[in-house]
Amino acid sequence: MILGDTVNPDAAQWGKPLQGVRILSLEQMQALPWATQLLSRLGAEVVKVEAPGTGDLGRSSQPAMTDPAGRSVGATFMRNNLNKRSLVINLKHPEGRKLVLALAPRFDVVAENFRAGAAERLGLAYADITAVHEPVVYLSISGFGRSVPEGTAASPYDGWPALASMVEAMSGAYEFKRRPDQPPVGSPMGGLGDIVTALFAVVGIQAGLRQRDRTGRGQQIDVAMLDAMVAVLDVVPNFWSMGNPMGTPWQGILHGFRAADGWFMLQVLRPHQWPEVARAIERPEWADDPRFATPHGWLDHMESDIRPAVESWAAGKTKYQASAALNAAGLVAGPCATDAEVVGDPHLAQRHMLVEHPRSDGVSQPVLIPGLPIKFGQVTEGPETRVPWLGEHTDEVLSQELGLDEQELMALRADGVIG
Repeated sequence: MILGDTVNPDAAQWGKPLQGVRILSLEQMQALPWATQLLSRLGAEVVKVEAPGTGDLGRSSQPAMTDPAGRSVGATFMRNNLNKRSLVINLKHPEGRKLVLALAPRFDVVAENFRAGAAERLGLAYADITAVHEPVVYLSISGFGRSVPEGTAASPYDGWPALASMVEAMSGAYEFKRRPDQPPVGSPMGGLGDIVTALFAVVGIQAGLRQRDRTGRGQQIDVAMLDAMVAVLDVVPNFWSMGNPMGTPWQGILHGFRAADGWFMLQVLRPHQWPEVARAIERPEWADDPRFATPHGWLDHMESDIRPAVESWAAGKTKYQASAALNAAGLVAGPCATDAEVVGDPHLAQRHMLVEHPRSDGVSQPVLIPGLPIKFGQVTEGPETRVPWLGEHTDEVLSQELGLDEQELMALRADGVIG
């Protein structure tokens, strides 16, 4: 799917689910930008507030391309900021704060992911925004929460900076399957902590808007990254409470096996599945072998018997062929795809799950950005617009929303209030 394409154009007459929702987002890096991009794909209008000079820190991430002015546009920024307008305001300047407070009443949602205490120091916390726009839905994303609901004690980690890898570690994700003699592996899935948090933020915003429709009252929505990770990694506290702490061997087969061209995963958790495994790997005599009667027996004989047998069976097959054969036998298996295989996956092409964003620096290979994973029968997918260049829409937004004329904009820019 190329940027600007439309899928299901006949549904355009129905509009988008969040059409009419307006979001002013004081955001950077990944968790909040990922959330607002998803909301924009669902039809919301998003104005992104960035700092003068540097803008969103994601712009300086690597790898990167350059914009038409020669400024860096990093990979983190590229994959999180389609469909937005960029408004550059110096929030540390008193007049910059006034601009945000003047803009807020024109938006349904104000969102921020500042470090702890920064919104209060800037005069842009929930209390400051509600003073000018009482029905606002105000979203805060942080590592460890903003003490919402009122009266909740501050986290013992209050003030700690939070990146995805830190909350992933604190959630138990890195210890869950770590081998005793090996150190943890950081960020095994990229910014998982950011994206998980973003998904809960999107749910929170939509629920907050629905409640405001019903009651007329806005509120603050507080999403902590550590909370989000623990919610997703629910198996850690759940298993611990049931006497199966981390380090306990997985009771079943959840292992990678080698095929002719790489690896595939096989998951078998129930004893009644074992005969299907035995027949599929051409060891039918194992179906009634007492050594393999229980999942515990599978683990005891994994390296001595099961792995050699599975990998011998798969040696003449590709990982996709091996996976297909196991699935046909009623089991659950899947190939471990390389990056090139993901990009070339026909399923993803059919589902429009890779969006080609053209580069602005003369490189022919477009930047690939994941598409919308939610498919609607009565909603168009796309068209999407490129990421905004830094400050590209500053004058447009301030003139349209606040009625500022050219002389006023020039004065604000001369004073370092806008960029």
